[in-house]
Amino acid sequence: MAPVSAPAVTSDARRERSVGPAPGPRSLGLEIRADRVAIVTFDVPGASMNTLDARFMPEWLEILERLERSTDVDLAVVRSGKADGFCAGADIDMLLQIANDRAAAEMSLGGQEAFDRLAKLPFPVVAAIHGPALGGGLELALACSGRVASDDPKTILGLPEVQLGLLPGLGGLKRLPRLVGIQEALDMALTGKNVRPAKARKIGLVDDVVPRAALLDAAIALGRKLGRREPRRLPFAGLPGAARRFLLEENPAGRTLLFREATKRALAKTGGNYPAVPRILEVMQAHLGRGGKRASETEARVFGQLVVSDVSRNLVGIFLDQQSLEKQTWVPDGIVPKDVRTVGILGAGLMGAGIAYASLANGMSVRLRDRDDASLGKGLAILRGILDERVAKRAMSRAERDRTLGMVTATTDYSGFGAVDLVIEAVFEDLELKRRVLREVEGRTEDDVVFASNTSSIPIGRIAEASRRPETVLGMHFFSPVHKMPLLEVIVTERTSDRAVATAVAAGKRMGKTVIVVGDGVGFYTSRILGPYMNEAAHVLAEGAAVDEIDRALVTWGFPVGPMTLLDEVGIDVAAKVGKIVHDAFGERMAPPAIMEKLVADGRAGRKNGKGFYLYGAGKKAVDESVYGALGQGVPAKRRDGREIAERVALPLVNEAIRCLGERILRSPRDGDIGAIFGLGFPPFRGGPFRWVDSVGLPVVLAKLEALAAKHGPRFTPAPLLEEMVKSGKRRFHS
Repeated sequence: MAPVSAPAVTSDARRERSVGPAPGPRSLGLEIRADRVAIVTFDVPGASMNTLDARFMPEWLEILERLERSTDVDLAVVRSGKADGFCAGADIDMLLQIANDRAAAEMSLGGQEAFDRLAKLPFPVVAAIHGPALGGGLELALACSGRVASDDPKTILGLPEVQLGLLPGLGGLKRLPRLVGIQEALDMALTGKNVRPAKARKIGLVDDVVPRAALLDAAIALGRKLGRREPRRLPFAGLPGAARRFLLEENPAGRTLLFREATKRALAKTGGNYPAVPRILEVMQAHLGRGGKRASETEARVFGQLVVSDVSRNLVGIFLDQQSLEKQTWVPDGIVPKDVRTVGILGAGLMGAGIAYASLANGMSVRLRDRDDASLGKGLAILRGILDERVAKRAMSRAERDRTLGMVTATTDYSGFGAVDLVIEAVFEDLELKRRVLREVEGRTEDDVVFASNTSSIPIGRIAEASRRPETVLGMHFFSPVHKMPLLEVIVTERTSDRAVATAVAAGKRMGKTVIVVGDGVGFYTSRILGPYMNEAAHVLAEGAAVDEIDRALVTWGFPVGPMTLLDEVGIDVAAKVGKIVHDAFGERMAPPAIMEKLVADGRAGRKNGKGFYLYGAGKKAVDESVYGALGQGVPAKRRDGREIAERVALPLVNEAIRCLGERILRSPRDGDIGAIFGLGFPPFRGGPFRWVDSVGLPVVLAKLEALAAKHGPRFTPAPLLEEMVKSGKRRFHS
């Protein structure tokens, strides 16, 4: 690579560039300046972001050897040659190509040894961090003597490996707790959350935060300071709770208690479904105990086991699916989406306000309409509350909040809608109402303005029947709460134009959503597959199972909340209404159990009226046992097998997903997995409905469905596509 801009290099440095690996593009450059500062620049050729790959190891070893025997270096700076990124961690494709746990363990040991050599260089080494320093990228920075970060919003630090079913395998679990303390290290490693520069400096993760333009100079200044051996602040010195941290972290008994409680909390949160979590605790304890070679070998061995585990493969697969969706346009090449600068939103309720926030937070102005000032006031208050929450979490300044609020205007008529680029309707779930507002909008907007309905169940084609330009009509199904839920389901009819699809997809991505495009029909994809899942939970309840044991079974299986809790949150009355629509569309296999009508007749609407399956008030969440009387049942005394309940309730969802693929509602198994995970909370570690079937085996799943159909009736009839694939000998949905 070309030398970086700096004072003239020494003759030794020039000679160094003439030796080493075979000619060709290099990922690492070394420059030794006249002022005895070595600049190591990491810049993977042809990539927008640096990643760590075993192929680069010879270059790292060459640089380390050169620095170890140097007599013309007083300090070194490790920096990135990329415009906006330090290092995003290990190359995912490389991890997928690892054949077995032994090969992964050897790679981990080799990386640990290289970073140990970096940490032991006879002079200070400072990481100059701009942009993401994640995973192995942060571990590289941790191996340096000091760290300086830019104050740019793009700069984030973190160890996200746990989100891929892995643990940091390059010594990060050894160095991080010694730098920031055990509790901060556990929080970072067990959650995978990112740390912004200001907090990184506060907890001791970086030594300084400076403007990007001053980054190299600040790194050199820190290196010279460290070279004078000035004492460094202990991570807990002068911070609140220092005495508590000392008692817990600086003695064996305290550490034992700390890790015991961390293990208990982690297992309660994950249900034991994410093996990386306890293994992170195990490895960090090993390093903080006797440490040394044995701890490093433990880290490598555990890393190897996790890399080839089914859970990690599933989570990595989801990650790669997300990346592929970010690049997908869903339309033929050459179709240019409309540039959406202003979004018109009809309905200022919870959904409308959430969509407004997603638009505003990503640079689009909003024209918000509702029927009266009171409704608009409530919507604007919801929007203000979301922004205030961001300010409270220091993710946004007050000035940014005020600027954002200044980008929304409100109206009780359609004034201003002539200037909008996209209209999103978020009114009540009523077909005639949606048709009426569609006709009204079309009389006040330009002909190429896309009209998107946020309906969760009504077919878009039926709404579009009221349109004089149906090619501009589609669905944009957001999930509540919009500012937290990542999925957007774009629904297209046979008449929707490619440009309308491209516009909706581009706008959704700009809002920060993971977008899937699905075919039209009752419930589309996510609502359609949720129906049989909720129905089956109600059938199990009608057979005498307890409310809380049904919820517990599905949470243990991996869902974030159980179906009975979800019914309370959605609204039992709403679920009963949607259930009738779905039943009319799909027949007997979607018939809701009779208990739904009984619950509605008893005035149970769920959380919103304080009367559902659970009691809502002060104190611990508890089942409202009067619900059993409303159903004509006694309080269940006998407990059932939770695994049997979970599989029975989950299988109808999985089966319906396969039907959607066979009917071309879904375009690929990838979209089905992403939609179920990010829209409905399907257990990520299981990889989504299609990856789960792949792992269990298509013939096994078919046999389970056939057995349940024989026992419970046609609602378990296997999807035709599943039967066809098994008959033809196909064994996987994902290649």
